[in-house]
Amino acid sequence: MKHKLAIAAALLALPPLSTSAALAQPPEIPAAIYTDPPADKAFPAAMEVVHIPTGAPADRVEINGVVYIPAGPGPHPTVVLCHGLPGLEKNLDLAQAMRRAGWTVITFNYRGSWGSPGDYRFVQNLEDANAVLAFARDPANAAKLRIDPKRLVIMGHSMGGWVTALTAAKDKQLIGAAMISAANLGAFGKAPRDQLAAGMKANGQEALAGTSPEIMADELIANAGAFDWQNAAPALAATNLFILSSDDGLAPGTDALAKAIRDGGGAKVKTLHVATDHSWSDARVRLQAEVLGWLGVLVPNK
Repeated sequence: MKHKLAIAAALLALPPLSTSAALAQPPEIPAAIYTDPPADKAFPAAMEVVHIPTGAPADRVEINGVVYIPAGPGPHPTVVLCHGLPGLEKNLDLAQAMRRAGWTVITFNYRGSWGSPGDYRFVQNLEDANAVLAFARDPANAAKLRIDPKRLVIMGHSMGGWVTALTAAKDKQLIGAAMISAANLGAFGKAPRDQLAAGMKANGQEALAGTSPEIMADELIANAGAFDWQNAAPALAATNLFILSSDDGLAPGTDALAKAIRDGGGAKVKTLHVATDHSWSDARVRLQAEVLGWLGVLVPNK
């Protein structure tokens, strides 16, 4: 099923797909995609349900998360994986592949989404991502979950790619960030309210609590400047950033971000365009191979 966020892109009358994104031949398929790693009886691979505190003290709640822990004593490099709006494609096959490659992966649901408590708001998505990173860096959590807090990556799909860009722009301790078919919410906020609300209405409201298409549209319009990742380009110049785009109408936005970073002297941004849909429905193995290859450069021999 094609992710409905592409409808919002159409509402904004984005230009045709840019030809500036890098087109590359598929890489070799890493063994971690199709081969289970050796079992470790002392430190087995595991899944842990976690509840991550987020929000101001007066409004503190615990959002839902799952940690995919690879075999071995660790500490393991770790990916915080951010889902989109509302998060129909959660990329859990990618999480499993990254775990087989030796990475811990933390998946989570923003406040007000998919059973996490609270009301859903875009600005809180950013706060929640920061809370997950703080959770991963807490010494007790890192020890229990075999996380290496000095080797953290943030990665996100669709709206989660927007979360990734703005989070990585401020968090200089991350060793990398990856955006998959990312959507620039700042650009969406420049659309007419009625058109924007209509686009939001198609995004699976049943998965979100305490919001409405009109509330989401108003938040995007009110924060169009603050939410625009183009403004974060200078702060991303030193970030190891991997931008993957697809044939969903959103590629011009990520192309523009990559160009702005490069024009500002950034030399660590990598781009890739693949002819697939927003959810990479017929390119899941390709997605896993590309991401694992990039992670392997960040942390060799992992």
